[in-house]
Order: sequence, then structure tokens, then C-alpha cells
Amino acid sequence: MDNITFLGKQLKNPLVLASGILGNNAKILERVHQAGCGLVTLKSIGPAPRDGHKNPTVIDLGGGMINAVGLPTPGYDHMDAEWQALANRDFPVNASIYGGSVAEFVKVAQFVSDQGPDFIEINISCPNSDLHGMLFGVDEKAAFAVTNAVKNVIAVPLIAKLTPAAPDIGKIAKVCEDAGADAICAINTAGPGMVIDIEARTPVLAFKKGGLSGPMIKPVAVRCVYDIYRAVSIPIIGLGGVTTGEDAVEMFMAGATLVGMGSAVRYRGIHVFEQVNRELTDWLAAHHCTRDDIIGAAHDPIAGPDSTAKKSRKTP
Repeated sequence: MDNITFLGKQLKNPLVLASGILGNNAKILERVHQAGCGLVTLKSIGPAPRDGHKNPTVIDLGGGMINAVGLPTPGYDHMDAEWQALANRDFPVNASIYGGSVAEFVKVAQFVSDQGPDFIEINISCPNSDLHGMLFGVDEKAAFAVTNAVKNVIAVPLIAKLTPAAPDIGKIAKVCEDAGADAICAINTAGPGMVIDIEARTPVLAFKKGGLSGPMIKPVAVRCVYDIYRAVSIPIIGLGGVTTGEDAVEMFMAGATLVGMGSAVRYRGIHVFEQVNRELTDWLAAHHCTRDDIIGAAHDPIAGPDSTAKKSRKTP
């Protein structure tokens, strides 16, 4: 699948690198883009230097992974070399940010916006950090406050990344839309969960609990995207467990405009983006349809190319 437009920016395809995977520096981001990714996302940037949690931080469970990396970051004002390296890039970048308060989100967002990313994504959904967790993503008032405050200080489109832990993720998405978000990203890792070593009688992760990712959470992610699509008119980046072109089709049918991948890099390598894009293109050709035809197609009665409800949605 070739070029598409998303929030006024040209992307070479609808696939997104999720935050936290291969997003540590400009060279890696460029490599991911060259490997077939349409939009790359920086690892979440925080208000102050943070080491993250001690090892072990990531465990492969077979059908997915559990992790508690702990949002490590050099801090928003200690990244001069990276911003300089990204200044002359020829690929689109989504900058993920986080904070422990509305004021911290605003401080980081304002600075990061001045560095010229194509989008800013507010991470209000991390399940494995005590101070910078998913508080904002499960409470409607908090979600509105941080989204609205950030929207007022940035000069680029705003994406709100949500957690499946929200009691009603559709309501949280609608609140973010009302507060000024230009798009929704869903979902972050599910959980928190825990794995116990029964011989050592202790949790395996150093932080004890962590977020679940990979194929095991795809049904949860698909349901969340489905619920969000019914609640908002802005575009959705659907991610969580996508590893194949057919998985991407499922996300589009649930209502996603773009599809993100993270753990898929672990299972299929860095070229998973060009592989999934090819699989998606082949599936669409075999079914004589386009991506636009299948976005939201699982929704009744708003499925189908002639649907009034589909046509009323905002153009990405």
C-alpha cells in the first residue's frame, strides 16, 4: 500500500512503530522507516532524567510479553543531539511524551513541539510506573485536563494514547476529542499483570507487575478500537498484538485509520513493516477493495462504502 495522508502529513503507508520499541535515537528511527514503516514514534520523553526499572524488565511468555521497563528517559531538555539529528530527517516522526502532572505534561509538550516533530502523542496510559502511570487515562476529568492543556501549547497535531484499563475507553476517547485531541492511539500494554517464579516464590519482574503485549492482547485491542470508533469522529491508530497483514485488516475493520506495531518486531524482525504492508496489499487486492472500504466495516449499521455515518467522520 502506497502513500496516504494522516492529519495533513504524507505517510508512505498506514503502519506505525509503537512507542518504546526501537525509538531511542534518530539513526534507529531512520532504519525502521527504511525497513517499511510509515510513521515512527520516539520512545516516551519525560520531564526529568529517569533510569527506569532494574532488570529483569521484559519476559517472553510465548503468546506475548510482559514488561516493566519503567519509562526510562534522558529528560526532555537533555536530548539536543537527537533533536539536531532529527532536524533534517526525510521521514515523519511522532514524539511520545509523559508527565506526572498536568504542569509536567505542558512543560514537556511545549519544549518538544518547538523541536519540530510531526505529531505529539501524550502517553496517559502506562501501566508500569508509579509516578507516571495511567491515572490520566482512566479518569475523564484528568484525561480532559491534560489533553486540553497540552493542545493549547503545541503547534502540531495531538494524539492521545489510551489504556485498556479504562472502565469505558470510548468515553475517555470522546473526552480527549472534546479537549482538542486530533487522533486517538489505542491501546497501550494491558494490565498490569504479574508472573511468579514458583520455585523462587517471588514475582519474576523486578518491578513485580508489568504490561502485557503481543498477540495475546489483540482481541482486547480490537475491542477497544471498535468501542472508540463508535464514540469519536477523529482518526484512530490501532495497536496491540498486530503481527500480520490479516491482523491489520482486523484493526481497520474495527475502525482504525492507521495500525501500529511494537512486539511484532520481536517476533518477525525489523522488516515486519514491509512484510505486513505487502500482506495487507495482497489481501485488499484479493478481496477487490481498498483500505478506505474496510475502515469501520465491522460496524453495523455504519459499515459499507455508502454509509452516511462513515462519510460524516473527519477526514484524516
